[in-house]
Amino acid sequence: MSYKIAVIGFGLTGRLAALELSMLHQVTVFEAGDEQALDSAGRVAAAMLAPLAESVLCEQDLALMGLDSIARWPAILAQLDDEVFFQQQGTLVVAHQQDKGDLQSFAQRLKPLLGHQAHSLTSTHINELEPELSGRFNQGLYLPCEGQIDNQAFYQASYKTLQARGVSFEFGKTIDINSESIQGAFDYIIDCRGLGAKSVSCKLRGVRGEVARLYAPEVKLTRPIRLMHPRYPIYIAPKPKHEYVIGATEIESQDNGPATVRSTLELLSAAYTVHSGFAEARLLNIQTGLRPAFSDNRPQVSKQGKVISINGLYRHGYLLAPSLVADAVAKIE
Repeated sequence: MSYKIAVIGFGLTGRLAALELSMLHQVTVFEAGDEQALDSAGRVAAAMLAPLAESVLCEQDLALMGLDSIARWPAILAQLDDEVFFQQQGTLVVAHQQDKGDLQSFAQRLKPLLGHQAHSLTSTHINELEPELSGRFNQGLYLPCEGQIDNQAFYQASYKTLQARGVSFEFGKTIDINSESIQGAFDYIIDCRGLGAKSVSCKLRGVRGEVARLYAPEVKLTRPIRLMHPRYPIYIAPKPKHEYVIGATEIESQDNGPATVRSTLELLSAAYTVHSGFAEARLLNIQTGLRPAFSDNRPQVSKQGKVISINGLYRHGYLLAPSLVADAVAKIE
């Protein structure tokens, strides 16, 4: 049976929901911003798929959900009219000699995930995985099950594909999901507003993220790198066309203003200690964003009447979104 379905919010979960639902149903997307969704956390993210690394901070069931989502991403991307970069060549975790204790602590907190485990590395092993890090690190970990996608390419390609499918779009509109006009016009409403739903769900909070995007043709890293550091652990995610996304894990703040000089210097300085080639990189932009999270940092998929809500993905947007959207779609009777 085909339904008329409204998707409210055109960020990461909204795009995934619209892609899934538009194959069978008549979909209308409502977005408070424009088609670029510049305020969307998914647009700012590094889009790493890191269930093993994230198991240090999240419950095992969420990390296992991440493995399920990774398996779903290739089929999702195969729907799109344009190719989107997807990689599953693992994550390399490194630390400078003075921070060896942080690396050991990280390794001890990793949870077992269906046979997926970290491999301890010597300097020789690190050099084999990433030759350009030769001589820089004496110890590390390799997390082979992990990957990443190009989030900016996904945003562009998903919008183009949905347009070709005849999905209707209403941009620049803030929607009350409980209004009679919306409730009466649609059989189901998929609420993907993220922090836009905060007035409805007061338990939501924003968790700040900061990322820098660099153009660095002199750097030839082939997979995501995580640097363990007591003050500013960072990740470096290589993207197509010699671009790199460099970010810190999280900042407990609901400030959505521009990045500070201090945080920018710490971010770029830490990247430079990983690879000196970043000194000659071109700084394309520095972005900040707020990720929606509940008090327990666990996502929620709920149904109330004809409204199905997906929210609270915290720092696990790309890692968990495909599985959560599948769960939400399954609630359509």
